[in-house]
Amino acid sequence: MSSRQGGKQKPLKQPKKDRADMDEEDMAFKQKQRDLQKAEKEAIAKMKKK
Repeated sequence: MSSRQGGKQKPLKQPKKDRADMDEEDMAFKQKQRDLQKAEKEAIAKMKKK
């Protein structure tokens, strides 16, 4: 019998990055992004009111 090993092999999946691996810079950046997004939503809501 012949084996079915021909063709491309799938690449191995990379392990997911744990939240504990994030350093202070990453945490500060994510917080800044959340604040900016919140400010944008508030500005849009304010413009819709007018």
